[in-house]
Amino acid sequence: MSAEALLESMTKLIRLHKSLSELSARKTGIIKAGDTEALSQILKEEQTHVAAIRRIENDRQKTAAALVPGKANPTISDCLEVLSLPDQEKLAGLTEELAEAILHIKEANDLNQQLLDQSLQYINVSMNLMRPQPENINYGPAAGQQNKQLPSQGLFNSKA
Repeated sequence: MSAEALLESMTKLIRLHKSLSELSARKTGIIKAGDTEALSQILKEEQTHVAAIRRIENDRQKTAAALVPGKANPTISDCLEVLSLPDQEKLAGLTEELAEAILHIKEANDLNQQLLDQSLQYINVSMNLMRPQPENINYGPAAGQQNKQLPSQGLFNSKA
């Protein structure tokens, strides 16, 4: 395992994350349009991307473990310490690019979550308006009868 394999894994991860970011942006439009069939389709595509990302990430971790044999779970920082200067620069650039792609995905997913929450609130309000409201179950006069006011006694009994 070499630095080239690590750089190749990072490049593949970036490509997949950018593609996933594009899917998230498309999903925003689909959520706004309310197209549930297209939403189901795009969710399947996202699951395929996530599975591929997991597979490549596992490969990247194995490559990193081979580069840094002294560590159990080496990080990118650990790998940077053992690489040559040109490879360090490439890996640092790829790491930044991957972080940016992940940030775009997070922002798009946050927006999509807000849109879905608003849609659910709208549905709940609509359903509550359509349901018949239960009668007010309070103690008081029966329906159709008016309250009879008792004559006021005043504060003091005048006969005393």
